[in-house]
Amino acid sequence: MIAEAARPVLPRGVRLHFDAVRGAWTLVAPERAILLDAAGEAILGEVDGERSVGEIAARLAEKFAAPVEEILGDTREFLEGLADRRLVDLR
Repeated sequence: MIAEAARPVLPRGVRLHFDAVRGAWTLVAPERAILLDAAGEAILGEVDGERSVGEIAARLAEKFAAPVEEILGDTREFLEGLADRRLVDLR
């Protein structure tokens, strides 16, 4: 499980991109593109290499008026899946 203090960052060659044709945000990497849902977009929108997973969850919990424990669990799960596919680095 990802530590709450871990600081996620998009690795070189991976970026967020708004796909105007689909009207949705995508995570683009060499030879891959992942269409993001609203939750994925919100989480990755907070990833700046400076904020920790805990800080990201706290910001999202405040923004969406949701329990921080629930947001933290969802955020960890989402980022862990991306890290497993080498689409997010954890520092």
